[in-house]
Amino acid sequence: MSSAGQQRFTGTTVIGTARLIAAKDLRVELRSRVLLNQVLPFALIVMVMFAFALDSDAVLERVAPGLVWLAALFSALIMVSRSFAVETADGALDQLRSAGVPAMGIFIGKMMALMAQLVVLVTLLIIAAVVLYRAELSWAGSVLLVTTGLTATCGLAAVGTLYGGLAAGAKGRETLLPLLLLPVVAPVLIGATRATESAFGTRGVSTSQGWPWLGLLAVFAVLFSVSGAVAFGPLLDD
Repeated sequence: MSSAGQQRFTGTTVIGTARLIAAKDLRVELRSRVLLNQVLPFALIVMVMFAFALDSDAVLERVAPGLVWLAALFSALIMVSRSFAVETADGALDQLRSAGVPAMGIFIGKMMALMAQLVVLVTLLIIAAVVLYRAELSWAGSVLLVTTGLTATCGLAAVGTLYGGLAAGAKGRETLLPLLLLPVVAPVLIGATRATESAFGTRGVSTSQGWPWLGLLAVFAVLFSVSGAVAFGPLLDD
């Protein structure tokens, strides 16, 4: 990072830092188009491969919610790894910390940028599920699905940013990140899948049965957002 870039961040508040970091990450994504050219094709290939492997309309309709979130989770690993690879390639994170930039602002900014990308990804995966797996949505189901998508991506972004920062400076971070991340996000995978099942009406499940699972997702998102914001600085310093 250039000295001009450091000066831009130095002396800013947590919110100001978060806005600058999020804007910077999104600009990097818009220029590199990794989400469009690599992550999205990977996620769609996963969805298509599941469709060919299962080869049964009845089975696909039943497992469509889980496949959406599995593809999102696998894709999130690529996005998190990419996000921190950009930061560590030239020592940008260390320079920001040396310049006194608030670690909480860095965490929130990177989390916001990752969540925005995940929202786009999950939206396209849901559309793919409707087309490939013939999933059906009612108005009430759509409301539940949108709320679930936002809450689940917030949780994934919080955990991904926290553990991405933890693994960023470690050797073998490409293999370390999945080992750290996958067990922790199990509640998100379960809660999002169950809520999406209710939204799709899979196996006759009513929409009302999905809202308690949304509560689980909300608790998870708040817990890791707060704990991640607090712990991110010490993790970077270590």
